[in-house]
Amino acid sequence: MPERELSPYSARVALTQQLQQGQVPAYHENRGHSGRPKSPAAARRGRWDTKKPSPDHVKPNDVSVQPAPSARHRDASPEPYRKPREASRERKKDRSRDRHRERHRERSGERSRRDASRERRRSRDRDRRRRDRSEHRRSPSASPPSKRRRRHAASPSPSPAPHRRSAKPLPEQEVSFRGADNSALPPTKYGGAPANLEKPNFKPTGLLAKAANKVEGTKISLKYHEPAEARKPPSSQPWRITVFKGDDVVDTIELATKSCWLFGRSVEVVDYPLEHPSSSGQHAVIQFRYSQKTVEDEYGVKKVRGKVKPYIIDLESSNGTELNDERIETSRYFELRDKDILKFAGSEREYIVQLPPKD
Repeated sequence: MPERELSPYSARVALTQQLQQGQVPAYHENRGHSGRPKSPAAARRGRWDTKKPSPDHVKPNDVSVQPAPSARHRDASPEPYRKPREASRERKKDRSRDRHRERHRERSGERSRRDASRERRRSRDRDRRRRDRSEHRRSPSASPPSKRRRRHAASPSPSPAPHRRSAKPLPEQEVSFRGADNSALPPTKYGGAPANLEKPNFKPTGLLAKAANKVEGTKISLKYHEPAEARKPPSSQPWRITVFKGDDVVDTIELATKSCWLFGRSVEVVDYPLEHPSSSGQHAVIQFRYSQKTVEDEYGVKKVRGKVKPYIIDLESSNGTELNDERIETSRYFELRDKDILKFAGSEREYIVQLPPKD
């Protein structure tokens, strides 16, 4: 009866039992786990013959078929070779260590190359400085060597020699600033006779007075401020102005109440407004001033007498001021007397100055 071919499972079970008993069947001597013939190298290694039986005990067809054991008593079949997990971890560590060493070797090589190039540059700079010093010692009048512009690092240049102070007296300040002391030549920017400098002027500029004359709440700056000799007229001199338009009396101004009267069209700052459009914003001023006069009597005794008198001044108006039908000069005081007639710009009104008689 021909032999029945075993299933892969039954053949594996039979092979396992024979291996446990120390027998290796001839059918599987040169075959692997799956029944395929083993390679010659594997056959030579003899991975499956842990205990080689003698040739007398081996029979060519000694393969007994036994029923398959139940699942409870089934033995563990030999599994293919697996590398342990620890070995793979060690291999990974070794690989990373090798990479780290290679990287460190590359960095150290690059650093050594950089150090070598830096040393070469330093040596070149050192040789150049020595060569420059030797040339400078040979020819002291020669010009200093030109500095080569380097992109990365400039070689340190030798420090210049300290300046020696002369034992001679210092020159004059004017000569130091203006050049050679040659007084025979006319004064110039670079020498010659010293120019006649203007002496310092500590007089008031008028800026503070101008700022003080500004009226609060407006941007108007007063053109006029009272002088030091300004005085209010005494009660014994009741000066006044009578305003006429033709034959009619328009207004009366009591001048004795104030020391200064400003006439003009700027209602915000003037004391008496002028309505005619030809008049300026700050046209003219009537100022009472205290003036002194030396008088000699019949016995030859000199006495100083003072008196408060009214004056008129035009504040550089556009159309001017007339006193007794004559236009007066601007920015200059003119004394007013009794019965004088004033006219401002092109107005037809006449302002007659009056000093009433004593009672």
